[in-house]
Amino acid sequence: MLELIDYDFFRNALIGVAVISIASAVIGTYIVTRRLAAICGGVTHACFGGLGLGYFLGINPVIMASVFAIGASAGVEWLSTRHRIRHDSAIAMVWALGMALGIIFVFMTPGYVPELTGFLFGNVLTISMTDIVAFVVFTAVLLVFVAVYYRQIVMCAFDPDFSRVVHVNVRFITYSMTVLTAICIVLTIRLVGVMLLMSMLVLPQIIAEIYCRRFRSIMLWSIVISLTGSVGGLLLSAASDVPCSAVMVLVLLGIYVIVKSVSGFTSGCRGNKLTT
Repeated sequence: MLELIDYDFFRNALIGVAVISIASAVIGTYIVTRRLAAICGGVTHACFGGLGLGYFLGINPVIMASVFAIGASAGVEWLSTRHRIRHDSAIAMVWALGMALGIIFVFMTPGYVPELTGFLFGNVLTISMTDIVAFVVFTAVLLVFVAVYYRQIVMCAFDPDFSRVVHVNVRFITYSMTVLTAICIVLTIRLVGVMLLMSMLVLPQIIAEIYCRRFRSIMLWSIVISLTGSVGGLLLSAASDVPCSAVMVLVLLGIYVIVKSVSGFTSGCRGNKLTT
């Protein structure tokens, strides 16, 4: 296991997983608080249209996926606020549109597209130094934005109507977090792929909510849980020679089962003490 540290690809994977875990934990806390977990799936599948268009035009598919992700996220917000379409309905629309466009563009692309499998299921071992720089820059921008507008973000996440009454710029906060969410989704695709992305952005927060109720506490514990699950999944994957993305999800699910079991046991013990 220690010998793997000598390889550049494994070091890049370890650093990339650690950095993007922090970003996904912060973004995931906002998403879960707003009860928009489904937007992860919608934007992720909308990215498929960008990937297909990128391959069809012969340009970087990640760039086109980013454009589609930002457009899909902003589109969901625009449809729900301007046209009074429910969030789940708007998400379904961009989900279907992205997948349909992706299928058409991939079909029209000459030859076979082998890299597409990596985006669908993830391949953390392909992370390069350029990817790490992108991860670090994005995470730094995200953390600075959250630190500066933390109070407004919390208010908009819990009660946007009250936030408007007290003159918070809800549109700016909402659209900014929407764009940051879209970029985080595109970057995370390289780790776990389109199929398993939602787990990275939702599971740590679900685990943290078992014991935490405050936004800040959930965010901090989500970072710890996300780092533990991601790094632990990478190490277990290297030891067992199975796909890393799947192991990361299983590790997070295992943490959830353990924490939930411990929480239930301690609650039962306190209940027994009260009854006796």
